[in-house]
Amino acid sequence: MSLARRVSFETEVIAWLPQLRRYARALTGDRAWADDLVQDTAERALARWAAFRPNSNLRAWLLTILRNIYIDQLRGRREIAVDESSAPWRNLEAPQGEVDGLVLRDLQRALYRLPLEQREVLLLVCVEELSYQEASRALGVPIGTVMSRLSRAREQLRVLLTQGPVPGQEPARKTAPLKVVRNP
Repeated sequence: MSLARRVSFETEVIAWLPQLRRYARALTGDRAWADDLVQDTAERALARWAAFRPNSNLRAWLLTILRNIYIDQLRGRREIAVDESSAPWRNLEAPQGEVDGLVLRDLQRALYRLPLEQREVLLLVCVEELSYQEASRALGVPIGTVMSRLSRAREQLRVLLTQGPVPGQEPARKTAPLKVVRNP
């Protein structure tokens, strides 16, 4: 592959860094961790640039890499669930005297109360503006699962933002929780 194509690829990756950082910050709630995720993503993408198919969606490919690194790090830390006392929303502060800042803080708190699967879909579709198909590929789940998770995430956010969480109680579900089935 040509040097010009490699340089063009690197330039495109650099152009997507702010969006990757936004997604990483929304996933983690931690500035330093998000920066590390973005750096790891850029390193992995640049090291594997030949694996990227020309004329495909670079942003979706980069977001997929970032998400996979994030999941690997969660597994390594064994932190799939966030401890309520150290949850990222506990340290979020609104800009002093700004109503919009308070709304943003409430939205951030509600976002981090969503299950990871719902938060990922909501961020990819609503913030990063990926299509359902692109989000499906990025997450490695069927398109119907993306649509279902997005619907549940939106409903959960609506409830959290209008009614607020009930202390010590999970928000009510309209449907029964899914059962995890493992093949022997």
